[in-house]
Amino acid sequence: MAGRIKASDIEEVKRRTNLAELVSDHVALKTGGIDSMKGLCPFHDERSPSFHVRPSLGYYHCFGCGESGDAITFVQRLDHLTFAEAVERLAARIQYTLTYEEGGERRDDGPNRARLYAANQAAAQFFLEQLRGEEARTAREFLLQRGFDEAACSTFGVGYAPRGWDGMLKHLTAQGVTQRELVQAGLVSEGQRGVYDRFRGRIVWPIRDTSGQTLGFGARKLYEDDNGPKYLNTPETPIYHKSRVLYGLDLAKRAIARGKRVVVVEGYTDVMACHLAGEEAAVATCGTAFGKEHIYVLRRVMGDDAAAEVIFTFDPDEAGQKAALRAFSDEKLFSAQTYVAVAPDGLDPADLRLHRGDEAVRQLFTRKVPLFEFALRQAISRFDLNSVEGRVSALRAAAPIVAELKDQALRPGYTRELARMLGMDLSEVQPAVRSAAGRRSRQGSAQPPNQQQPSNRQQPSNRQQTSNRQQTSNHQQYGATSTGQPAMAAPRISLTSLPATPSVRLERDALMAMLQQPTEIGGELMAQAVTAEVTEPTLRVVRDALAASLPAFGQVGWFENVLAEAPEHYRDLLRELALAPMPQNNPAMLGAYARDVVVSLLDRDLLSLKAELVSRLQRIADPTEPASREIQQQLAVLESARRSLRPE
Repeated sequence: MAGRIKASDIEEVKRRTNLAELVSDHVALKTGGIDSMKGLCPFHDERSPSFHVRPSLGYYHCFGCGESGDAITFVQRLDHLTFAEAVERLAARIQYTLTYEEGGERRDDGPNRARLYAANQAAAQFFLEQLRGEEARTAREFLLQRGFDEAACSTFGVGYAPRGWDGMLKHLTAQGVTQRELVQAGLVSEGQRGVYDRFRGRIVWPIRDTSGQTLGFGARKLYEDDNGPKYLNTPETPIYHKSRVLYGLDLAKRAIARGKRVVVVEGYTDVMACHLAGEEAAVATCGTAFGKEHIYVLRRVMGDDAAAEVIFTFDPDEAGQKAALRAFSDEKLFSAQTYVAVAPDGLDPADLRLHRGDEAVRQLFTRKVPLFEFALRQAISRFDLNSVEGRVSALRAAAPIVAELKDQALRPGYTRELARMLGMDLSEVQPAVRSAAGRRSRQGSAQPPNQQQPSNRQQPSNRQQTSNRQQTSNHQQYGATSTGQPAMAAPRISLTSLPATPSVRLERDALMAMLQQPTEIGGELMAQAVTAEVTEPTLRVVRDALAASLPAFGQVGWFENVLAEAPEHYRDLLRELALAPMPQNNPAMLGAYARDVVVSLLDRDLLSLKAELVSRLQRIADPTEPASREIQQQLAVLESARRSLRPE
């Protein structure tokens, strides 16, 4: 691999690049004074021009948003590239050969990326021209039947690969592209009789990067005698990596950056349909499932804005359900809010536009639902909720999804929603979610060090960092440092290490009562108690272990089950809680004390919820509003629940 670009070459690229011409490719510039040009800023919306360019200095500045820099900065900011990528892009633009500090010019045994870009661009032009020919009549009819006329095909660069074996090969070699470069670019395949065109008798879509350079192609077959796959893509090449590219991003990037919103669809024609219908933030993956690398690409364009939106479209079939669950598994890498939009009749955007028109496509994305909710419903839909067995199985499948919510403040609300969807009591659902969250936490802490912290390409958002700091603290207690390296010695977790606050004392005493007096507590009260909020992280682990072992409650060896459910470094604390003297010294009153302290923990939860409802009620101006009556009814139910905890 070539090394760092020589500093002298970087300066030469900047010197040779006419900044005014570069900016004029994206912004209409007018004279703004001596050695100054101005236009509308490409980095923010404005009506009067405040973006100024000084060609002689090689710098630009926007007096509206404050963006400024040189030619390299402009390309970086506009096309979301790294510094090196921006320099290489500008060098290719002025046909300047870069040299590198390690190894001089690019070695003959390695690919010349600029040459591969040029080969792909020449191929894209060839395919575009072929679409106008007589042989491409079937391709044109196919596209017209799907609502894509010549203008639409020109916008997206759609072309046609002729059926012959070497039409493109001969055309590009006549332009000076070598066979080796064609192979490296993935434009031809190699067989026993030599090289031949990879794409033959197909409609071809160019796949471009954010600057519009062609990286590869996607091609759909047209003819019955074509034994290849329905869609054929460029193989992995030095410039094309399917897990890192999104079709349509070159056209969608500005709409995404400005609107902080992206729509991820499933095919090339879906992207075209969305853009033509007015949804210009649409992109699609290229022959692979949406994954982590795609998330990093979108985050570079959108930024880490918690108010941004990512809307997925999935087919309603089993494959679409699996795609939704895969997307949800990576959802935490987004700071943005994630949603799913599915047409009621299951049509994809291309078919929806064809049969219902542009407005139907636009309305599709206004009916979005949270990705989490969609994944939850998809998981539950596989079970018969009319049977006890089906509801229990659905709970087991859905509880981990609720536990994986990146915004933990939403977990209680969605736990209640899950209970409603399943038709089960909240007291049945809460322990399952708590247990799933506990297992997830323990599994995370047991991961190898290189999986505990994200790499430089996977830096978490600000909102995620807060959660990660708490998890890192827990990991350190397990015996791993924040960098994933083994600690010298794991600190012992004991009762004496707990904060001496009234809140923690109540939690500690309640857990001691549950461990030491399970018979007096009883199964019903125990099932409620393991759902109570515990603020102290170490005691929360104990509560989760109790919740996970609830199915074995009352059986011989129950405490061993509790120990087994807890991480190893917490087992000493569990044993201390089970053996430490309780504040009540009178044996006759020990059972009553145990029940009372557990009830106090539950009562604290109910009081907290009551305070929240009272606060909401006070914010309602008109007490006759339906919302006011609903809250009053909820308060009455809460008060009844509190009284039931301490019957007369």
